[in-house]
Amino acid sequence: MADLVPTDDVPDDQDALLAYIAGLVERGRRIASVQANTALTLTYWLIGRAISVNLLRQQRADYGKQIVATLSRQLTARFGRGFEAASLRRMVQFAEEFPDFETVATVSRQLSWSHLKELLPLRSDEARRFYIEQATLKHLGVRELRQAIARKAWERREIANSQIPEGSAVPRDTFTDPVFLDMLGLHDSYLEKDLEAAILSDMRAFLMEVGPGFTFVASQKRMAVGAREYRLDLLFFSRPLRRLVAVELKLGAFRPAHVGQMEAYLKWLDAHEREPGEEAPVGLILCSEADREEVEFLELHKDGIAVVEYWTTLPPKAELESKLRQIVRDAQERLARRGIVVTSAEALENGDVDD
Repeated sequence: MADLVPTDDVPDDQDALLAYIAGLVERGRRIASVQANTALTLTYWLIGRAISVNLLRQQRADYGKQIVATLSRQLTARFGRGFEAASLRRMVQFAEEFPDFETVATVSRQLSWSHLKELLPLRSDEARRFYIEQATLKHLGVRELRQAIARKAWERREIANSQIPEGSAVPRDTFTDPVFLDMLGLHDSYLEKDLEAAILSDMRAFLMEVGPGFTFVASQKRMAVGAREYRLDLLFFSRPLRRLVAVELKLGAFRPAHVGQMEAYLKWLDAHEREPGEEAPVGLILCSEADREEVEFLELHKDGIAVVEYWTTLPPKAELESKLRQIVRDAQERLARRGIVVTSAEALENGDVDD
């Protein structure tokens, strides 16, 4: 409880004293909330582990249902709500999906029990780790975490990673593919400037979708080279990557001609905007459509360029899952032809696009 220690900076002024004490109350409540959540989460994990260990010691097929139902009645009678049979089964699942106590102790200080319940239906340990990291870095509420899972954030990151080999100039785990821009409210026909204006008007939603730790720097960034003047659509800085990220918006399908333009932007940023201690800038070309095989053939990752599709409308759940599965299958075929071993993305094709 390092936030609650005596100090010598107690103010003399009455108004300042009130603000000082109010700060103490707020910090105390925040610490109490975190400690209460940690205790609750660890208690549920221990209950789930105790039931799970007990079940393993029994050989009767019907014992599991019986003991859960019996414990539910007894615990509810003694402690009240919160110990329904479904809740006890969820605690057992929690202990089984998160078998390491130290990991649970750490996560319980970062996320609430309500957050963790959203992670239990996921079929992949990698997906759970991804969403824990996202929820922690982005300070996601339970509703926002639920939306991230429904929008297949992990699956889309794996699709993007499948196009970026290890050691590329574009760091892995940076982008998602496709990027969903349905929150911008763009429908039917629109111009490139409309897309940019929509992003600027809802920058927070765009940054939440693009990646953690991105900070907006400029729109229509002016770049002068000799007698010519260029303008980059959007410029961001990524704190995790410690580098500038140039973003170009394209209404139509990706074309190789777009690459030269982005290369020029990156060279200019590297020469005129890159600060000491920063990594080389990277570029993101956002297109309404991209032939991923063509993108991989061009090996743009070697030049620090990623090409990602954006979708302005989010398809129904079944259609979304079907489309992502097809994208993954295509990616695996391309990787196999290149002799690259498929790792985490393999789970998607094997039925781990989570419901």
